[in-house]
Amino acid sequence: MADMSEQREPQPKRQRLAAELRRLRDLSGLSGRELAQRIGISQSKVSRIESGTALPSLPEVGAWAEAVAAPAQTRELLQILTEAAFTESHVWRTRLAEHSHLQDDVRERESRVHTMLGFESVVIPGLLQTADYARQLFPILGVPYSPDAVAAAVAARLERQVCLYGDKRFDFLIAEAALHWRHGSPQTLLAQLDRIASLSTLDNVSIGLIPYCHQALAFVPHGFVIYEGDNEADTFITVETLHTELLVSDPRDIRLYYDQRSLLSRSALYGDQARDLLTEISATVRAQTR
Repeated sequence: MADMSEQREPQPKRQRLAAELRRLRDLSGLSGRELAQRIGISQSKVSRIESGTALPSLPEVGAWAEAVAAPAQTRELLQILTEAAFTESHVWRTRLAEHSHLQDDVRERESRVHTMLGFESVVIPGLLQTADYARQLFPILGVPYSPDAVAAAVAARLERQVCLYGDKRFDFLIAEAALHWRHGSPQTLLAQLDRIASLSTLDNVSIGLIPYCHQALAFVPHGFVIYEGDNEADTFITVETLHTELLVSDPRDIRLYYDQRSLLSRSALYGDQARDLLTEISATVRAQTR
């Protein structure tokens, strides 16, 4: 599999870094082949870096700067540009101006990895949602979905769920608050809880539920998904906020999310214990609707 950083369209931050690296090589008089030999990468990767379709690591940028004898001030700029390029921001309203919904983008992203590890504190993860749950959710997300776009997004979200029955691995962590949150009818929530219990029996799907009564060992104020590829360079994280989505690929930031998620998982219930919690919550919902 190619580097995760080569899979997406070039972003402005990455393009600025690419332009600066290309400028420095041109000034040095080195050919792409000569530079590749000096820093220990392929000539094709040099070309992809300079076109903005591949994102170099900080050590590779440092070696590039050394090979072209860049001055200290320029090296500092390159480090700033590289660190900035490792976190991309996509504003929802901008992306929705081009597409009625974003589920196809997410599906393509999911197709490139073998494992997904998520955490949600206030909402059921999209891959676990029922059609009715998703239909009630999209209009209150704060982004401008038209009725037709909601219908298309729900259908596309359900199509994405086919991957749950393949050979990919999924590990979901869900805080109990998300299991109680009602943005639809009690029947919608009951069906959703039943859906989670059913999917938790799949061999390639792990669902951990973090109950109110367990001590919190970590604090994460938002949901996130870790996408694991074939190697470290293919691993990245998405973080959704009210107005934007962040794509994080800096190894140091990725380690932070792994560490926090590991702590969260120590508070979670799995297997029969998780399904027992779902049964208890369902019973509470039914009792409150009588």
